[in-house]
Amino acid sequence: MKLFTSLFLALDRTTRTTDKLAALVEYFRDEPEADAAWTLYLLSGRRLSRVVNSAELRAWAAEETGLPAWLIEDCYEAVGDLSETISLVLPDRAPADATAAEAPALHTIIEERIAPLRTAPLDARRTLVTRTWRALDATQRLIYHKLISGSFRFGVQRRLLVRALAQLTGASEATLEHRLTGVLNPTVADLRRVLAPASSDDDPARPYPFFLAFPLDEPLETQGDISAWQAEWKWDGLRAQLIRRDGPPLIWSRGEELLNDAFPELVELAAALPRGTVLDGEILAFEQGLPLPFTDLQRRINRKQRDIPLFDDVPVVFMAYDLLELDSQDRRALPLRDRRALLERLINDHPDLPRLRLSPALTAPDWPALDALAARAREQRTEGLMLKRLDAPYGVGRSRGSWWKRKTDPFHADAVLVAAQPGHGRRASLFTDYTFALWDGPSRHRLVPVAKAYSGLTDDEIRETDAFIRAHTTGRHGPVRAVEPLLVFEIAFQAVQKSSRHRSGLALRFPRIARRRPDKRPADADTLDALRALLHAPH
Repeated sequence: MKLFTSLFLALDRTTRTTDKLAALVEYFRDEPEADAAWTLYLLSGRRLSRVVNSAELRAWAAEETGLPAWLIEDCYEAVGDLSETISLVLPDRAPADATAAEAPALHTIIEERIAPLRTAPLDARRTLVTRTWRALDATQRLIYHKLISGSFRFGVQRRLLVRALAQLTGASEATLEHRLTGVLNPTVADLRRVLAPASSDDDPARPYPFFLAFPLDEPLETQGDISAWQAEWKWDGLRAQLIRRDGPPLIWSRGEELLNDAFPELVELAAALPRGTVLDGEILAFEQGLPLPFTDLQRRINRKQRDIPLFDDVPVVFMAYDLLELDSQDRRALPLRDRRALLERLINDHPDLPRLRLSPALTAPDWPALDALAARAREQRTEGLMLKRLDAPYGVGRSRGSWWKRKTDPFHADAVLVAAQPGHGRRASLFTDYTFALWDGPSRHRLVPVAKAYSGLTDDEIRETDAFIRAHTTGRHGPVRAVEPLLVFEIAFQAVQKSSRHRSGLALRFPRIARRRPDKRPADADTLDALRALLHAPH
């Protein structure tokens, strides 16, 4: 636990890439394998699920410290992060024996002090947590709280981890990214597999790292000769790889979740493809030649058992737009024009697979014509346009210049701030997560929440809004503060969809703050009827 804590602090205290790289390399060179395996698991984006809730932590901290619950709440209010608050209020109780005072190893903490919390009775859970508190210092307790609450994050991007491991092992970054993709267990065996110096990786279940696009904010004409590019619709679905190698067919999401249970008909599709095939594309809810709203697809994603009525109500297709492997050969180094030709041939050879679709290439003689075509994105129920260089290989992660994405202009609505709660990490002491409402009906007698958003404001605007929230709080519900409805913000969003989960009956797709509107009064905010009208707009 000591080296893990030192790594956590080293990564948190610097923004210098070279310092973070050095800390990562030193850690994986020196840390015992059992602990390093868990660190690799956490650093690569995996998390432990929550095993203790915040109410239990509050109650046990009050018992352990003898402090009244209201005082812990006030401390939480000042600190802005419950894990940090409890780690600070607890007393240090190091045992007298110096050898016993050493904190347990990271793998011991997780496997013997955290894993049993899932099934232990309440009294045993409290005993296990308080016993662990007494073995850790304040910083180690903070990490422990983040782990048991399922909210632990490292201050480092996965790409930096890959660079550090490449520097340590001598393997290429592409090889290491591939090894980290798909199933990764926090075991010494998987640690050794990832850190092996050899570059071969023949796990038939492993997807390739996904290639991602950069947003294109400049005019299309800035990309030179239009003939060097392939244009496609930007589909609003679930990015996935369809894998048919030795072993069962697999469907992996970009978030590295196995989706076989949610989409059994696509597993059947994959089984019909030649062995040694990997396709990249989008899973879409699809009917009558057009995508259905993403909310329809969401109903399928977390299904663990086959639900025939639901599956029939929400038909899906795999919209393929790249070929990564064919005849068991990695084709990613080929230029897109060659990969596209292989993909078209593969799909044409399987006309009996109606759920396998080819993402159409959009043809236009020049950039203005393509701009005009992109303006029809909502009619096609897509998010916008993709541009891909025809001579580009399939890369790893986000590589500027080869793939661009341009979303359609968003819808906008003027909404009233009605609630807020603290942010996370460095913004844990500020109110940065906002709830916005619109008027219900033309009489404007009632504000109804429609969206939550937290991005779009400058640091100065966040501080000003935070001060306003503290001065105009009308009620508290845990970490959430009800706010006097006086501030108006312009909210941008990509689409409106019906939702039975929200009081308004509506859900906004990708809501974010466009700007503050100090020129408008709350009475000038929009109504729910204005959003309902957008339900029938193409999106």
